[in-house]
Parts: sequence; C-alpha cells; structure tokens
Amino acid sequence: MAREITPEERQTAADMLARARAAMQALEHYDQEQVDRLCRAVAWASGNETAALRLANMSVDESGMGSREPTRRAKILGILRDALRQKSIGVIEEIPEKGIVKYAKPAGVIASLIPVTSAYVTPASVAIYAVKCKDAVIFSPHPASRKTTGEVVRMMRAALKKAGAPEDLLQCVEKPSIPMAQEVMAICDLTNATGGQAMVRAAYSSGKPAYGVGAGNATMLIDETADIEEAARNTRISKTNDFGSGCSADGNLVVESTIYDAFLAQLQSEGGYLVSEQEKQLLEKAYWDAEGHRTADTIARPAAVVAAKAGIALPEGKTFFIVPEDKIGKEHLFSTEKLGIVLSIFRYSGFDNGLDMIRRIFETGGKGHSCGIYSFSEDHIHRLALMAPVSRIMVRQPQSRANAGHFTNGMPMTSSMGCGIWGGNITNENIHLKHYMNVTWVSQPLPEDRPSDAELFGEFYNSEIF
Repeated sequence: MAREITPEERQTAADMLARARAAMQALEHYDQEQVDRLCRAVAWASGNETAALRLANMSVDESGMGSREPTRRAKILGILRDALRQKSIGVIEEIPEKGIVKYAKPAGVIASLIPVTSAYVTPASVAIYAVKCKDAVIFSPHPASRKTTGEVVRMMRAALKKAGAPEDLLQCVEKPSIPMAQEVMAICDLTNATGGQAMVRAAYSSGKPAYGVGAGNATMLIDETADIEEAARNTRISKTNDFGSGCSADGNLVVESTIYDAFLAQLQSEGGYLVSEQEKQLLEKAYWDAEGHRTADTIARPAAVVAAKAGIALPEGKTFFIVPEDKIGKEHLFSTEKLGIVLSIFRYSGFDNGLDMIRRIFETGGKGHSCGIYSFSEDHIHRLALMAPVSRIMVRQPQSRANAGHFTNGMPMTSSMGCGIWGGNITNENIHLKHYMNVTWVSQPLPEDRPSDAELFGEFYNSEIF
C-alpha cells in the first residue's frame, strides 16, 4: 500500500504551484513573437547537439536504458518546427462560412509525468508546446532517471532566465515519489502522463483533466507487393532505435508466405539474429519473469546485454533478435509488447488471414496504439485501415520514428500518443499544440439553415409511428 503524502511534500507542491502561476501571470502581456522566441530558447538549450549528446549519455549512465546516440534529438527539432508554424495567441482560426472565430488561451499549470525511457526528450517536448501556449509545467520525473530530467529542466530554466522570462514556468520535483506525483496531478490544471499504465491510471484518477497514453504492441504487415530491402531496412531502424525503448518500436511482423524466406534472409543481412528453438526458450526466460512480466534489465538494452543474460552466443554485428512465432495470445509472450530489441515474425497465407493475425495480436495487447504496412496495394492498405483497432497506421515507414511525427510524414510531432477509447484514452491523436490550450469559440449570427421536416426525415416523413 502506498504511503501517505507528508506535510512537507504537500507544502512543496503548493509552493511550486504558486510560483508557476506567478510565472504565467508575468507572461500575460507576451505576444506571439515573444513567445516564439522563448520556444526557440528552450529548444536550443535541450536540443543543440552538444546538450543532446550529454543528456543521452547521462540518461544511460543513470538508468541503464537506451542508446548513447542522441537520435531522439530530431523529435525536439520537429516539435519546435510544428510549434513555430502555428498560432497560439489571440485569433488562431476563422471559419467565415460558419461565422466562427477561435481564440486561444493558456491551459494553465500542467503536471507532466516523465517516463524513465525518455528522461530528457519528453520534458523538452512538453516544454516547447507549453511555453508556446504560455502554460507553466511541473515535471514529475521517474525516480530511476530523476537526475537526467532534473538536469534538462535546469538547462531550460537557465535559457528562460537568459531570455528575460520567469524560469518558474518550468519546474521539476527534486524528490519524486508516488504520493508527490499524485499531489502534483491533483493540484495542477491538466496532466500529461507519458509512461506505464499505472502512471496513466493515476493521472485519470487525479480528479483533473488528463492526457494519457496506451500500451503499444507495434505490428507491421508485409505483403507480397512490398519492397523487401526497404521493409527489412526500416524494420532494423525501428527495432534498434534507442534499443527499442519506445512503444512504437516494431515488435511483430506478419509476413506473406511467398516472400517470407526472402524477407527473413534480408532481415538477417540487416543485423537480425535468427534464434533457434532452444535459444527462443532461453530468451523468453531472460526477457520475462515467471509471472509474465518483462524484466527491467532487458528493457531498452543492447542485444549483447540481453544475449549475455540469456546465455546466447550472439555473433558479432548482430543487433536484434528475430523470433519465429506461430502462436498468438497473452500466454504466448512473444506476441506481446517487448520494449527492446526482440522482434517476433509470423507467416500468413492469404491477405484475409494476415488481417486476422493483426486482429488477434491486438486482442493480446496494444489495442489503440499503432500498426503499419509495407505494401504498394491501395486495396490492402485500405482494408487494413478499415479493420485495425489502432489510432495510427504507418505505410512503408519505420514506426519508431514515424508514429510520433517525422520530417517525412504529416503526423504531428510529439512525445505522447493517444490511443483512443481502445487504449483507455480520451483522444486518438498525437498530443500536440492544440492539447496545451483552451479555446474560446466566438459565433456570429448567420442566415437560418433549417431544413424542412420532409428533407430531414426522408422516407419516414408522415409514415405511421413505429
């Protein structure tokens, strides 16, 4: 049972909230140009190459998870791009034919729960959108990465101060705990919870509005029209990016039988290691405990680390595991979310059977999050989109970087992805600028637009009552 919050923690949270509100008040007179300048300052502090490299190394040193390569820096750049191209102050949209004008207002003080797997990129991402809307943020870091999150917030605060703005727009809980996180969520105006399901459930039960995310089990369908080299290369990119730490990293491949062998060979040439049946059993024991929970020391770890724990002799140059699988269900763990460098591969014959495999995989886990397809058949893409219980489908793209927005697609850049009602979330969208603001709709009168009863009721007009 979780302990009660201490009086000192409650007072600390209250003091942070008061400083956040004062900082917001100091920004009330800022126009769009001034706010955009602050966004640039915050993004530069956290997203310049030197800072990103230092923070990536700090994150790995502290948590043991992820890559030392600052590959996620691109997300900060993309979010800054999206933020700068949109309005967030005053009139943000006009719809003359409807007589509607929309005005943006700050959402308020945001409680931002930060996952251990994204200790520095998520705070930077949230900060850019929040500052753009003249919100303040209180960050609640994961205990296993609090130093990294604290450092990136410190750097962004320094940037705000240097730019002449109140640094208390961005604050970080120094001694994170479950009671403290719950208190921050309860007193702030809005929560953005990026992380595990326990964290998201806590956000939804805080009594305040919250954006949460659902669990992933990213799956790609590869049909007979696919470019095998492209699909294998993108799969490797998605699977190995930050050692598969993200919920969008490819976890399952559903491959058409006529190209299965050729694709499997190409996947191995990309650095995949095809495990034997015996090695599959060793990998399962290393990756999940007796209750079927993922072991923390395999999440977002290099393939060599996982291989050493499993007792597998991994050849040089192999960066991820390929596990042939033909069983789907919660009891078949390789069909569930991996959060690492393990990739399951399934064979199907006939597109309807491939779609059925997709359905069964998402019944196992990850419903609402994402899937994708390597295909040049518009009919196949359309049929997958009609049936897949997911919020986003990537066509011929590596999900780990495409789902959250990329410079080569039109998805809004984000660190948080809603999974809709399927995933227990309020939205299917990528959480981006629009979710960080209140909006006032101003409506002008229009000529009456009232169809006749006959037009509205159609064939049922004047019929007998049912």
